[in-house]
Amino acid sequence: MSAVDDLGTARVPATKAARHALIATLLSRRPVHSQPELAAALAEVGVSVTQATLSRDLVELRAVKIRTATGALAYAVPAEGGDRSPQPAADTEYLAARLARLCAELLVTADASGDLVVLRTPPGAAQFFASAIDHSVMPGVLGTIAGDDTVLVIARENDGAAGGSSGRALAARFLALASTTSAAAAPD
Repeated sequence: MSAVDDLGTARVPATKAARHALIATLLSRRPVHSQPELAAALAEVGVSVTQATLSRDLVELRAVKIRTATGALAYAVPAEGGDRSPQPAADTEYLAARLARLCAELLVTADASGDLVVLRTPPGAAQFFASAIDHSVMPGVLGTIAGDDTVLVIARENDGAAGGSSGRALAARFLALASTTSAAAAPD
């Protein structure tokens, strides 16, 4: 899987902040074992950097090499939130299972209008839920905006193949994730 597949078709401005965010995203989505490998991944999405700039960026991001589950060394950046210890790249199965679990625990309602999906959560949970959606590998999600108890999910594009707008199809996927996980966890 290439970096382009992981990051969609977003254009990255030629700013240090954008480059740092892109590097952090790349390191959190797949194992990167060397600076040349990271430079190649950045080049795939149209960002060209020198080795010196890349080295400075890694220091500024506090990236370190950690041992992965396979025993190889790979770069990692500190995690978000309270636990700031560097984390290896999460695998897609873990991210999908995490999103399904959070849908079951936090999703109250899901509704769509065009390419927009409005998800309701308990008070105070929307930002956490939106972050999980942003970090997941759910296809069709361009991004999220969160308030206190509402998440606005922007669908990537209209896909008439699903029999309606991409927003409706995406809302149905969120509801299915919540229902499937809830049904699996329910006692007999």
